[in-house]
Amino acid sequence: PLADEKMSSVQDWGEEVEEGAVYSVTLKRTQIQQAANKGARWLGVEGDRLPPGHTVSQMETCKIRSIRAGTLERLVETLLTAYGDNDLTYTSVFLSTFRTFSTTQSYCSKITVPGAFCPPAPSMLASILRTWLDQCPEDFREPPSYPSLCRVLGFVQRSMPSSELTRRAHALLEQLQAQTGPENDTDGGFHGNSPFCLGEDEEVEIELQEDFLSFSADLVAEQLTYMDAVLFKKVVPHHCLGSVWSQRDKKENKQAAPSVRATIAQFNAVAACVVSTVLRPRCLRPHLRSRIVQRWIDVAQECRIRKNFSSLKAIVSALQSNPIYRLKRTWASVHKDSMQMFEELSDIFSDHNNYLTSRELLMREGTSKFASLDNGVKEHQKRSQKKLQLQKEAGDMQGTIPYLGTFLTDLTMLDTALPDLVEGGLINFEKRRREFEVIAQIKLLQSACNSYCLSPDSAFLRWFRNQPQHTEEESYALSCGVEGLGDSSPTSPKSLSGILTHSGVWFVLQLSESSSCTSLHSMDTSSSSASGPASLTSACVHRRCVSLMPLSPVLPASPVLTPTYNTQTHDACIVRVSLEQGNGNLYKSIMLTSQDKTPAVIGRAMAKHNLDEEQVESYELVQVINEDRELVIPDNANVFYAMNTSVNFDFVLRVRGSSRRPVQLRSRCSSALPRPQQRASLSLRLSKVML
Repeated sequence: PLADEKMSSVQDWGEEVEEGAVYSVTLKRTQIQQAANKGARWLGVEGDRLPPGHTVSQMETCKIRSIRAGTLERLVETLLTAYGDNDLTYTSVFLSTFRTFSTTQSYCSKITVPGAFCPPAPSMLASILRTWLDQCPEDFREPPSYPSLCRVLGFVQRSMPSSELTRRAHALLEQLQAQTGPENDTDGGFHGNSPFCLGEDEEVEIELQEDFLSFSADLVAEQLTYMDAVLFKKVVPHHCLGSVWSQRDKKENKQAAPSVRATIAQFNAVAACVVSTVLRPRCLRPHLRSRIVQRWIDVAQECRIRKNFSSLKAIVSALQSNPIYRLKRTWASVHKDSMQMFEELSDIFSDHNNYLTSRELLMREGTSKFASLDNGVKEHQKRSQKKLQLQKEAGDMQGTIPYLGTFLTDLTMLDTALPDLVEGGLINFEKRRREFEVIAQIKLLQSACNSYCLSPDSAFLRWFRNQPQHTEEESYALSCGVEGLGDSSPTSPKSLSGILTHSGVWFVLQLSESSSCTSLHSMDTSSSSASGPASLTSACVHRRCVSLMPLSPVLPASPVLTPTYNTQTHDACIVRVSLEQGNGNLYKSIMLTSQDKTPAVIGRAMAKHNLDEEQVESYELVQVINEDRELVIPDNANVFYAMNTSVNFDFVLRVRGSSRRPVQLRSRCSSALPRPQQRASLSLRLSKVML
C-alpha cells in the first residue's frame, strides 16, 4: 500500500562476527525523491531542488552495521568506519562513555599512532579529534604537563601542520594552563563541597542580616534558578555515568565527578536554607512561622513556573523532612490554598511507578519554551497563568533544570544490571549505547538552559551563602525547641498525610560531615540505588563478565531486559544491602540471580561496601521484613528463592554473633523519627529503568 511505502521500516538482518568485534546488521528502507528526468539524474540533480511534479518517490534500502561488542582497539578503529557503516551516533556514544572501559591516556595513545588505521582517513581522524577537543576539554585537564593534549598537539602538528585543528589544540592548551591553580588542580574548578560561590570581587560579609520574608517569592525563585542553571550547564555528562559516580566514595576518588558534586552541594544548600529559615526564629508564634512556610511554598511554585525542578524538589523535600513536618501547630496555621498547592507540587515527585509523573513532566516540558500549568488552586492558577502570559508577551523563554538524581539513578541502575564484558572478554558496547540515551537527555536539557536570561542579585546571594547548614541532630533539636515532643505528634499533622506519602527517594550519603539534615539528601545514588564494585584500575573502571547463550555465541540478539528493584523477573532482580553497624541509610544495590547462593551474595555486598571479601564467613545476610521482624537467610541457601518477595527487597549485613539491633525503617530523609504509617503502602522502589 502507498501508506506503507511512505513509512521507513527497519529489519533486523542478524550479526557479523569478526576477530575482536561483533556487529549487528539491520536493513532500513527509506523513501527518497529522485528526478523524474533521466538526464537530471545523470547530472546528479537532487530531488529536493526540483519543483513538484518533476520528481518520483522511490524506496531505498541501506545497510546499518553497528558494533555491539569489541576490544578497545576495534572500538577505536570503528571511529573511522562507523560513518561509512551508517552508524551515525557511534562517535557521540564513544566519546560520552569511553572512560568506563578505558582512560584518556590509553585512548589518546591509540588514536594518535601514525599509520595505525588502514585505509588512511586524515579528514575523518581530524573530525574525530576536533569533536573530542570541543566537546570534552575536561579530559585534557592533566596539570602540570598535560600529556594527553601535548600528544594530540604533536600528532596534528606532524600530520596536519597549519590546520585549524592545530590552532584549536594550541588554544585549548593555553586555556588550561591559564586556569591552573590549587582549586582547579584538585576538583576541576568546581567547589564541590560548598554551595554556590560568589565571584572574588563580591563582598562576603553581611552588614545586616536580612529577613527571609523581605525577599519576594519571585526574586528567591529567580536567584535559585540562576544558581542552578549556572551549575547544571557546567555538569560534565559522563561524570553521571554509574561506573564513574558509584566510585566517588572511595578514598582515591574523593575528587571524582566535581561537576556533579557542585550541583549536589547546591541542592543541599537550598534544602538547608529552607530548614534553617523555618526553624531558626525560635520564639516566633505558629501563625508567623507559618508565613515562612507559605513563602517557601510560593517559592516552590515560582520554581515550577520557571521549570526549575532541582530547587523545587529541594524545597518540597525539606518541607517534608521530620524537623519541619512535625511542627503541628505551624502547619495548622498554613492557609488552605497553600496546603493544596503544596500537595500538588509534592505529587510531581511521587515515587509511584518509578516517578512516572516527574518523568513525563520533564519529557513534556524539557525543551518547551514555557511551563504548562494545567492544574492548580484556582486563585494561584489565575496568578500563575497571568505570569506565563506576561512572559510569552515579553518573549522571556524558560529553560529547564532537571532533578539530577533521576538521571544518576537511571545510569547507576543500568550499570548494575548490564555486564561490562561479554563472552570472549569483549567490551559490551550495547551497554554504552543504553547509557548514552540518558546522557543525551542531559545534554539536551543543558542546551535548553541557554534560554534563561537571568542576572544575579548580590544581596540575596550574600544572604543565601551565609545561611547555616545544620546537622540532622541540630535540626531536630531546633524543631523540638520550637514545639516540644509533648506538643507535636510523632507523625505528621493530619492535613499532611497525603503529602508525606510522596516524599520520594532521598540521596542520603553526605558529601561532608558538616552537612545539614536536608543535605543528607546529597543525590548520592549509591545510597538509593546501585553502586559499582570495589575495584578500580587505571585501565578500566570495573568489569563484569558473563556468558550469554541465546541465538549468538557472543551476544544476545534481542535487547537486554533490565532487572528491577522489588520485582523478580526473568530469574533476576535488584536488592539493596546495608550494614547493620551503619545508620541504615547507606545501602548498595546489587543484582541477584536465581543461581546466587548466600556466600556469593554476601561477598558481592561486602565488595560494594569496601569490606574485606575474605571475611565472608563472619557475616550473615538478613532481610528486613518490618520494624519488628526479619528473615535470616540460611547459609548456602539460594537467596533468590529463600527471600520474602511480598516485602521490600532490603537486606542487612550483620556480623555473626552480634546482638540483634532494632530494625529502623526510615524514610529517605533519614530523620530521627520513624516513618509515618501512611508510607507503608508506597515502598521506595524503582520499579523499572525508564529512559
